[in-house]
Amino acid sequence: MEVENAEKVNLEQKKKHKGKHDKPKPWDEDPNIDRWKIEKFDPSWNPDGLLEVSSFSTIFPRYREKYLQEAWPKVKSALKEYGIAAELNLVEGSMTVSTTRKTRDPYIIIKARDLIKLLSRSVPAPQAIKILDDEMQCDIIKIGNLVRNKERFVKRRQRLVGPNSSTLKALEILTSCYILVQGNTVAAMGSFKGLKQVRRIVEDCVENKMHPVYHIKILMMKKELEKDPALKDENWDRFLPTFKKKNVQTKKVKSKEKKPYTPFPPPQQPSKIDQELESGEYFLSEKKKLAKTWEEKQEKQAQKAAENKRKREEAFVPPKEPVKQDSNKSENKEEDVAALAKSLKQKAKEFGKQKSLQTINAEEYISAPAAEQPSKKKKKSKHT
Repeated sequence: MEVENAEKVNLEQKKKHKGKHDKPKPWDEDPNIDRWKIEKFDPSWNPDGLLEVSSFSTIFPRYREKYLQEAWPKVKSALKEYGIAAELNLVEGSMTVSTTRKTRDPYIIIKARDLIKLLSRSVPAPQAIKILDDEMQCDIIKIGNLVRNKERFVKRRQRLVGPNSSTLKALEILTSCYILVQGNTVAAMGSFKGLKQVRRIVEDCVENKMHPVYHIKILMMKKELEKDPALKDENWDRFLPTFKKKNVQTKKVKSKEKKPYTPFPPPQQPSKIDQELESGEYFLSEKKKLAKTWEEKQEKQAQKAAENKRKREEAFVPPKEPVKQDSNKSENKEEDVAALAKSLKQKAKEFGKQKSLQTINAEEYISAPAAEQPSKKKKKSKHT
């Protein structure tokens, strides 16, 4: 019971104190204050400096050695303004930055680390020094491990750059970021929003999800939609174009048939000496061995000569004669010929009869004149 009472009291206290600090502040009333603005660091905020020394180092490729050696004085002087010590070690091939007693800004060492990373990834020194500003951020995107096939990787990386670097320039304008494609990485510098867009575009391009040109079209549409105040708080998906990925048929690799697994190794093949021992050649003298090899050579030559002769004579071989027909087939053919001859004779007879009918003289069938043929009536009259 006591525990329940204590819980009730605690809940009542919480309810009483809820919204205790939700009171209007004097700076909330002023609309001119920008709460998202990043103010420049003032050394008076940290007059005593840092207690511990922090340092970062990174290695660089050999082809960057000459350029870094020339540009290092500029880098060193830029870092000196913020109280950061920089060291270039050409023996080990590394760059190191570390805090000193004069360092006041605690975050500047992170910016110095990004600076040496950008320098090692072939970003020019004047551009890389801009990372020391608070409003500038950087992102180094690793693309080397996204594609296994080297030829595909090179093709897709070139797709990101475009002809005469036109695609890359368009992306830089639309995202307001500096982009550099070098080796297995893509270095980008700009605002957080722009860097997020760049990372997505680069990964989609290398993974073959979407072509950078389509991303450029979408970004251009968004730029136009931002200008319209009526569409500020609406969803833009209905205005943005949708691109479907086309399925291109690729050749299917024929899978090799797997042989049954056997834990035992294959039997050892007989050596040359073992073969000679089996044939008895091992015990022959040098002369006999030479004679045997000579005979084998002559046999091979003879076989080769015979084969060549056969190939030459193939052109003069007469064509094969037609094979004689079987007796049964010939008998059947004779029967067919006899039947055909009989039917032809019959047709000839019928044709002769028709012709004879056509040549009959019609006058023979014409009745004689009335004088020559006495009529029956006259005969009757005589009798009367």
